Amino acid sequence: MPLTPTLSLQGERGVLCWSLVQSLAVPKPDSSLSAVIVSGGKQYRVAPGDRILVDRLAAEPGSSVKLGRVLLLNDGSEIKVGSPAIDGLDVDAKVIAHRRGPRVESIRYKSKKRVRVHHGGRAHLTALEIIAIGGVGLPKEEKEDTAKTAKPKGRAKAAPRAGRAQRQAVKKSATKAEAVEEEPVVEETVQPPKKSTRRTAKKETK
Repeated sequence: MPLTPTLSLQGERGVLCWSLVQSLAVPKPDSSLSAVIVSGGKQYRVAPGDRILVDRLAAEPGSSVKLGRVLLLNDGSEIKVGSPAIDGLDVDAKVIAHRRGPRVESIRYKSKKRVRVHHGGRAHLTALEIIAIGGVGLPKEEKEDTAKTAKPKGRAKAAPRAGRAQRQAVKKSATKAEAVEEEPVVEETVQPPKKSTRRTAKKETK
């Protein structure tokens, strides 16, 4: 059983896992829509909804790409073979993430010749999700989008109640405003200054 990559997404970032699985070249059911595409000099047999790992593509995560080299198309009733590719047929895919594969090492050795060559590196890969083949498969996404935009049935949820501190502050401000309105206006009356009366002592006359 060959060693082939499988992609398992956990959370938003995703995790790349390698395990022993069946080869990607194993034929799919004849009744399903599938195609053989070329990316990075390698051939992949894909169907709508599949996730594959290809060599690094110059596209940002979340963007859509078109794979134009389709060598074979099986729609369940007829098989079309290109020469070498089928004209006017594209495969729509979505970029999920960019990852690096496991480290691959190669050693070249010759005894009694002082030849010791050691190379190693990690491949730069791109995770793709197949959306549609030749335009078939796009209505599924449109239904999902309409379901998301549809209004929820039932009663709408009431707005959250204000906190206790906020309600007390509102009550205090209301009471202060009422006190200012009810406070009577007192008119100040200015009284004229009183004349000071001084007693004058009479001089005694001899």
